[in-house]
Amino acid sequence: MSLIKSISGIRGTIGGRAGEGLNPLDIVKFTSAYATLIRRTTKIESNKIVVGRDARISGEMVKNVVCGTLMGMGFDVVNIGLASTPTTEIAVTMEGACGGIIITASHNPRHWNALKLLNEKGEFLNAVEGNEVLKIAEAEDFDYADVDGIGKYTEDNSYDQKHIEMVLSLNLVDVDAIKKQHFHVAFDSINSVGGIILPKLLSALGVEHVTPLYAEPTGDFQHNPEPLEKNLSDIMGLMAKGGNDVGFVVDPDVDRLAFICEDGKMYGEEYTLVTVADYILKHTPGNTVSNLSSTRALRDVTRKYGQQYNAAAVGEVNVVTKMKETNTVIGGEGNGGVIYPAAHYGRDALVGISLFLSHLAHERETNPGLTVSQLRATYPDYAIAKNRIDLDATTDVDAILAKVKAMYTGQEGVEVNDIDGVKIDFPDKWVHLRKSNTEPIIRVYSEAATVEAADKIGKQIMDVVYSMK
Repeated sequence: MSLIKSISGIRGTIGGRAGEGLNPLDIVKFTSAYATLIRRTTKIESNKIVVGRDARISGEMVKNVVCGTLMGMGFDVVNIGLASTPTTEIAVTMEGACGGIIITASHNPRHWNALKLLNEKGEFLNAVEGNEVLKIAEAEDFDYADVDGIGKYTEDNSYDQKHIEMVLSLNLVDVDAIKKQHFHVAFDSINSVGGIILPKLLSALGVEHVTPLYAEPTGDFQHNPEPLEKNLSDIMGLMAKGGNDVGFVVDPDVDRLAFICEDGKMYGEEYTLVTVADYILKHTPGNTVSNLSSTRALRDVTRKYGQQYNAAAVGEVNVVTKMKETNTVIGGEGNGGVIYPAAHYGRDALVGISLFLSHLAHERETNPGLTVSQLRATYPDYAIAKNRIDLDATTDVDAILAKVKAMYTGQEGVEVNDIDGVKIDFPDKWVHLRKSNTEPIIRVYSEAATVEAADKIGKQIMDVVYSMK
């Protein structure tokens, strides 16, 4: 059994003894701590907290415990039912709530679940707030309401439609252009809430030909739910048979988005954001942001339009913070996470799908018959390799990273960034080393023109680290 408590929430495998897995006692404790933080810090006059969940098998149990605990803490609960992460985020602001809890373990396997914690803006708690929740939970520093102060419970199943209406209202979502192209679309929603909302979205966009795969929201995932090539053989095989223009893949909570080309090949998860950014920048001047471990292609596309690219530390809250600081019109993460401020400050696959189809439709107006693979070929081609360095629990990771930074700082043509670990930017490639928050390892991401070249430079830097141990 596993239970991981971090500043971003609590996640774990279902079952086990208290403190060993995600069980009712730990859910109560952490929910109570979150409610205490919200009570102490919220700046709005609201007593509501929104709760939404993905379709995981354990979701009903976890939802019942969370909602009951929030009511016991004196909060009014608005349960929006089976809902994506971005749907829950926008529900917080639409409800005028002081916070929200999303019950989802994102791309983790079926036996995991988690609580994602939101503030009154429908955005994730920052590091300071997350640490405070951990402290409150550890000290059990919370008080429950008396019988007259127990919160109320309501259900509202209208937020899928409200989310779709918000997406359709975006200026750069061109429904008319999409309808004219008569797209044939397939999607894999991995037996979760994407199977509920994506058909509604595609219908609203005027897509008449839709082939769903694993759309039944049973929570019994038919494959590993992380939208990586090694897990997507079924939809890739479906696309390879022909007849569809594009395939969309989402994770269980629908905040990550990957594309499959018309020939069954992966478009590249890193290029979801790159492509959407190209469309946005073509119509809206402004800067872009992604995290340090995301592809350099976003920087290249941004500079093509004479705008500025900025890098943020890994983590959605860090990307959002940097976006707000830098007049960013589009940003996100290389894992297929599109954050479009004109919609809201959260990764949103519905926004990504709608903007991508609008972009493809516009491109076809000047280049009839343009395929998705041909569109992909218009962008700078990079490949990322991922490795790890295993360390002893006693190893001083910070000291090692400091030595790596010193070794490359000042070298001609090399830029070093240390806002999150150490990133070494060479003229034609980069390597990013960052320590894990949950285990004694250093994650090593590298990018170059080919996977082989990326893996080679990554392992060269790994050898430098090994020589220091």
